[in-house]
Amino acid sequence: MKRDKLIEMYAQCFRENWSKPAFSDFQGATTTYGEGAQMIRQIHCYFRESGILKGDKVAILGRNSSNWAISFLAVSGYGGVTVPILPDFNPDDIEHILEHSESCFLFAADNLFDKLDPQKVPGLKGVVSLTDFSPLSFSTGEEKALWTKCFDPNHAGISAADNFELTDYEGDDLSILSYTSGTSGFSKGVMIPARSLLSNIVYAQDHMPLKSGDKIVSFLPMAHVFGLLFEFLFPVSVGCHVTFLSKAPTPQLIIKAFQEVKPRLILSVPLVIEKIYKKRILPALEKPVVKFLLKVPGIQLLLFKKVRASLVETFGGNFHEIVIGGAPLNPEVEAFFRKIKFPFTIGYGMTECGPLISYEPWTGFKSSAAGRLVDRMEVRIDSKDPFHEVGEILVKGTNVMLGYYKNDKATSDTIDGEGWLHTGDLGIIDKEQFIYIRGRSKNMLLGPSGQNIYPEEMEAKLSNYPFVLECVITERDHKMVAFVYADPERVEAENVSENHLKEIMTENCKQVNRELPKYAQLSSIVLVEKEFEKTPKRNIKRYLYT
Repeated sequence: MKRDKLIEMYAQCFRENWSKPAFSDFQGATTTYGEGAQMIRQIHCYFRESGILKGDKVAILGRNSSNWAISFLAVSGYGGVTVPILPDFNPDDIEHILEHSESCFLFAADNLFDKLDPQKVPGLKGVVSLTDFSPLSFSTGEEKALWTKCFDPNHAGISAADNFELTDYEGDDLSILSYTSGTSGFSKGVMIPARSLLSNIVYAQDHMPLKSGDKIVSFLPMAHVFGLLFEFLFPVSVGCHVTFLSKAPTPQLIIKAFQEVKPRLILSVPLVIEKIYKKRILPALEKPVVKFLLKVPGIQLLLFKKVRASLVETFGGNFHEIVIGGAPLNPEVEAFFRKIKFPFTIGYGMTECGPLISYEPWTGFKSSAAGRLVDRMEVRIDSKDPFHEVGEILVKGTNVMLGYYKNDKATSDTIDGEGWLHTGDLGIIDKEQFIYIRGRSKNMLLGPSGQNIYPEEMEAKLSNYPFVLECVITERDHKMVAFVYADPERVEAENVSENHLKEIMTENCKQVNRELPKYAQLSSIVLVEKEFEKTPKRNIKRYLYT
């Protein structure tokens, strides 16, 4: 297989696996590579005849699905720029992203599109359903008729293994515009070039062995690069069969899918692993009899072996490794999994690197590390002694983004004059280039599935609500909590009692959650008695409250 061109790699893979299953929706229909190629041909027919050009932006809004995957490959294989939008964003944020990105076309889940106002995004030629590619909204009747005409194989032509071709990118061509936030004033569209995707995929092919016909479960949101690259683009590049969870991925549903599909490689975020540990393993280990037996050396090994076998079966019993990323793993859980020799590893990355920065297979992984620097990147710790003294992690290399779309200041603040990307993470390295993360210098929090959560964005919304003078939002036990200092002058002027103030804050919490994506919902508001401590520049000392 040729691996020097991103899109040709996919075209070749489709041709070689034409009759094999490519995509399935869990407990739903399956699409072969050949059938997917036919739909890509029909979408290309419309793009071409409607005047959509290489480099134009096309957005995708919806949960993971076979049609989401086909839409993405159609845009990429045309030379377009995909704008994946998290389905958890609220309508105002989605409309802002569509306008900010200058998207000219949209593939959307019906229920999400129903909440949008197409009039607020006049640049869209059309919107089609991710359910069945039927037209939802078009700028003119002629455009709608053209979509219907082009989606007919009689007009678009029949795709076959010997005539299937796609348009490729040059290395620095923009391929994905990934928004880590939706709100106006906070928008950061990460410009991910083709070279970054190709570099990540080829690295995965060399270090995470998969082959044609292997099965994968995709449950991490494909609008986030971790799930997009390693549960979709990498597996498809070698001819795997990907099953998508098109519903909200609860731990129960994920486990059910693992046990039915029996995936060969599993990607996960810590929350899923930690919940399985707490609900399935910890209760058994805390039984008095088991606690006693664990102190007997010979029996301890037998019990650990039994727990390991049960855990492997929980994940389908066919995987060679679980790769955990997106957020730190609970140290207690990591230590126990190491003790029972469970095949898992922890990777580290960020959207701006498309996403991979470090990884090491579980057989060579070091405890408490976040993997070894990948071989196409450089790393520097901004401290006098990078092996012992914590400093900001800086990276440079093929995986790094082009910058932030329409945001030169954010780009120059993140990538310095020497080309080093400032990750905002704090850590150290060792002589074998394993990275150890010790904290964050940025304020960004990580959601349950690795989503980027910007507390300032949430705080700006909450500050508009009654009696909120100052607030700090942080994460506690995987939940978002707001600390609020109430306006003392207003409280006194309106003679508001403590109980009434708590009722007001409970209502504020409900109202602000209507403005926030599901993964960033506030669990509660906690009142504090005095002003937050501040720096000389009057910035709140966030670290005191997080």
